[in-house]
Amino acid sequence: MAESQYAGRGQQQNRWHSEDGKNLTFSILLNPVFLPLNLQFDLTRAISLGIVNALSPLLGDRLKIKWPNDIYYADGKLGGILIENMVQGGKIKNSVIGIGLNINQEKFPLEVPNAVSLKQILLKDYDLKLLLLDICKNIETIYLKLRAAHFDIVRKDYLARLYWLNERKMFKAGGQTFEGIIEHVREDGVLIINNGAGASEYTQKEIEFLNK
Repeated sequence: MAESQYAGRGQQQNRWHSEDGKNLTFSILLNPVFLPLNLQFDLTRAISLGIVNALSPLLGDRLKIKWPNDIYYADGKLGGILIENMVQGGKIKNSVIGIGLNINQEKFPLEVPNAVSLKQILLKDYDLKLLLLDICKNIETIYLKLRAAHFDIVRKDYLARLYWLNERKMFKAGGQTFEGIIEHVREDGVLIINNGAGASEYTQKEIEFLNK
């Protein structure tokens, strides 16, 4: 676990800023050799769910997973995940999971206007090491479900926690802004949004949530 992080990376090269000793910024090394390459998004589901399950007793139902793997409370970003897989012989040899969560930080740079921390929500400080242990335990629980091939359970639970699921919201894709409803996430992680004229499929680089 890093005490501070000023040049962290997120999805699509987004920057991550963390004050000294205020937040959780850590990495986990896993060896999901049992997971077929075409199902690697299930690892994203498992890590996201592990974090949400750990924090749910504190934050309740307003805690969500913004597709693909940001952790949100209401419309504020509580944290993010970056997974880097090493593939060898058609299998995932190992995965480095980088996790950043806003815990005790109270002020954020202007360039991250929708950031929120646990302390801002609940108005108290939290023990980082205890939270880290609880998060790791919950990640392990979901990871073991994956290893036992309980994919359907993990996918169902992930979808149940999805931010904006079945809600009419604004998105941007291909330079165009549109109103749509998130209906599903395919096995391979592709997002399905219905824009009123029918369902369309989007990968991460193709769609933007207009939630700021």
